[in-house]
Amino acid sequence: MSSFSESALTKKLGELNNSQQSIQTLSLWVIHHRKHARTIVQVWQTELIKAKIDKKLTFLYLANDVIQNSRKKSTEFTKAFGGVLITAFTHVAKHADGKTKSAIERMLSIWVERSVYEADYIKQISQSVNKVLKTKNSKDLVVVGEKAKENAKIRPEEKDFEPLLKKSRLDELIHQTEDDDYLTLSPRDPPDADELAKVLMELENSASSDAVVREKIASLPPEVQDISRLERITDRETADRLSTTVDEACLLLAEYNGRLVAEIDDRRQVARMLADFVRQQKSLLQESEQKLANYREKLAKVSEVRKELKSHIQNLPDLTMLPSVTGGLAPLPSAGDLFN
Repeated sequence: MSSFSESALTKKLGELNNSQQSIQTLSLWVIHHRKHARTIVQVWQTELIKAKIDKKLTFLYLANDVIQNSRKKSTEFTKAFGGVLITAFTHVAKHADGKTKSAIERMLSIWVERSVYEADYIKQISQSVNKVLKTKNSKDLVVVGEKAKENAKIRPEEKDFEPLLKKSRLDELIHQTEDDDYLTLSPRDPPDADELAKVLMELENSASSDAVVREKIASLPPEVQDISRLERITDRETADRLSTTVDEACLLLAEYNGRLVAEIDDRRQVARMLADFVRQQKSLLQESEQKLANYREKLAKVSEVRKELKSHIQNLPDLTMLPSVTGGLAPLPSAGDLFN
């Protein structure tokens, strides 16, 4: 199989379709590169968010195939996907139709039957999905009645910019409810101290620390984000030049937003690892304190016995001060004297 790279995975995810052959082929390739599990899940999450609505369910099918077929060999993907599944399922549910909803329910049901994840964790995924679907259905009822009003409010020249007014994926992640929080997930095996230190060091090179890209974004011309400046365009050449600049800015921002989304998931996963590590340390501390209390109790008993023994020894008579009981008696005969 070809060597792994993020660009290669991004390309394969772009070519992914809903056929069983396409999903299984990419699943085998992903499992083959399981040592890159964390990176693979990050790219998968980013591309899922960027994918078209009709393709988002296919990403879940791919994750399902990878998780179930890799867990017999190792747990890399089970752990890596475990940190993002609530967010991923919630995201897909926000765009779900009836068919997608049924597919999600069926997938979670199979996971429960096969114990792919702990029942409490799967239950939380299901609760998060149902919460989103319930909110989505109530909004749909309102939208049906308000759609005409909204269309009337939007001027024809503003329709092309309507997607810019929608809430970004970053806002959705930052303002997630408690049901989506990593602290509500069921406990897992705590990480090693070395592993935890490694992932903390990796966060130092995260997207939010990329000063170069941030400087590029900050230096974007005001025309890119100020619609009112469009009125100043008077010729086709200026408009084409601005269009090219806007396209480049969109690509830059989309890529950076994807990296930020991946960083948020990384930080959630690290925070979960820290929570698990702290929980383990508290448990070990409690055990050590219990052992210390037991040994202190034993030491107190030994000290008490030692004190009693010392007191008893001090109360014993001094044998050197006793009178001699053999001073007036003749010595016993020797063996030779007995046979003479």
